[in-house]
Amino acid sequence: MQHGSKNKILMKKGAEASIFLEHWQERKVLMKRRIAKKYRFPELDKKIRTRRTIKESQLIHDAKKAGVPTPTILMVDLNNSNIAMEFVEGLQIKQVLNNLTPDERQILSKKIGELIGLLHSNSIIHGDLTTSNMILTPSDDIVFVDFGLGEKTTELEAKGIDLHLMKRALQSTHFIHAEDCFQAVLEGYSRQVGGKMTKEVSEKIDEIEMRGRYISERKHD
Repeated sequence: MQHGSKNKILMKKGAEASIFLEHWQERKVLMKRRIAKKYRFPELDKKIRTRRTIKESQLIHDAKKAGVPTPTILMVDLNNSNIAMEFVEGLQIKQVLNNLTPDERQILSKKIGELIGLLHSNSIIHGDLTTSNMILTPSDDIVFVDFGLGEKTTELEAKGIDLHLMKRALQSTHFIHAEDCFQAVLEGYSRQVGGKMTKEVSEKIDEIEMRGRYISERKHD
């Protein structure tokens, strides 16, 4: 986390947007500000940023409606491509997962899986499922944040990619517990979408991994 001006703290800098902790209408908020790209024609740039702002705010709203905790959106400024949303108190799952007991990790991972299942059964793809984009609140709710790469689709491929990203995130950040945690995620997922869909998505994940290995091997040939 970096410090900006007195009333604005940069929390996350992305290629497409930056997220600031700010005060807005006398409350602490997260402000997602989409950055203008100088290499694009100004009209096209504004159109792209506006479209992405609308899409992300809609996905956050749809996820909440589906029963997945997300930050409450307080304001959407299409003119500047900004979204003001509730600042969620808590810690990233990334910060806590390794420090839990095995039982606590299982329970948390299954809950994450259930929430991903809720998203997918409502045709919502998060697009960046990592333990950095999930907040564990003091009341033990898991809040999903940052839907900037998300989309609405029923495609199996998109669901497979979403969960494959989750698996990769666990392997890179929580390597020792990755296998157990991901199996628990799939167990929770199955509770929401059923065994048949979970099997199809699992097979798609295997296929995605095979494609990745094939491309990697071709590069080394």
